[in-house]
Amino acid sequence: MKKTLLFLILLSNLVANAQEISVEKSIFTIHTGFLGVWFNNESKLSNNVSLKTEIGLEKDFSVGDHYDGAGFILQPVLTLEPRHYYNFEKRKNSNKKTAKNSGNFVALKTSYHPDWFVINLDENTTKTADLAIVPTWGLKRQIGSHFNYEAALGLGYRIIYIKANSINGNVQNVDGAYNQHQYIPYFNVRAGYTF
Repeated sequence: MKKTLLFLILLSNLVANAQEISVEKSIFTIHTGFLGVWFNNESKLSNNVSLKTEIGLEKDFSVGDHYDGAGFILQPVLTLEPRHYYNFEKRKNSNKKTAKNSGNFVALKTSYHPDWFVINLDENTTKTADLAIVPTWGLKRQIGSHFNYEAALGLGYRIIYIKANSINGNVQNVDGAYNQHQYIPYFNVRAGYTF
C-alpha cells in the first residue's frame, strides 16, 4: 500500500511538472499606437504557435509615391500573422509571466490594405490596394490582468495594385492596371486591452 501511494505521488508530480507552458486558446485584444487602432484575436495552433487575425485602421509610414503629398492618412487593414513564441520555458524558469502570451516571438505578418476608403485623403486621389508580407521579430508583455504592450520590427516586401487611368504621384497609367513593388521596413509599438 505504501509503495502504491508513493508511486501515485511520484506519478502526479511528474505529470504536474511535465505540463508544458502553452499559448492561450483564444485572446481578444484592442490595440492602439502612434500608427493606428486595431482589433485582433490570437488563437492557439500548437503549444508555441498562434494565429493572430486583425482588422484595423492604420497609418502606413512607407506608402511610396502613390499617395505623395497626402499627409497623415488612415486606411483599413486586414492582417493574418502566424506567431512562434520561442521563450516561454526560459520565462517560466526565470519566474516571469507567460500569461496571455507574454513572450518573444517571430512572425510572418501578412497585411492587406483594401481600396475601400482612406481617411484624410483628397476625394480626387484614386485609392490603391496593397499586400505586404513582412517577417518580424517582436515581444508581447502583459501588465496586470487586462493591459499589455507589444513591439515588433521587420523588413518585408509589398505589392501595390495601382488602377488603370489613375494619377498617383507623377505617374499616369492609361493602358491598364500595373503594380509597384517595394521593400518596406516595419516597426510598431502598441498598447492594448485584453478582454
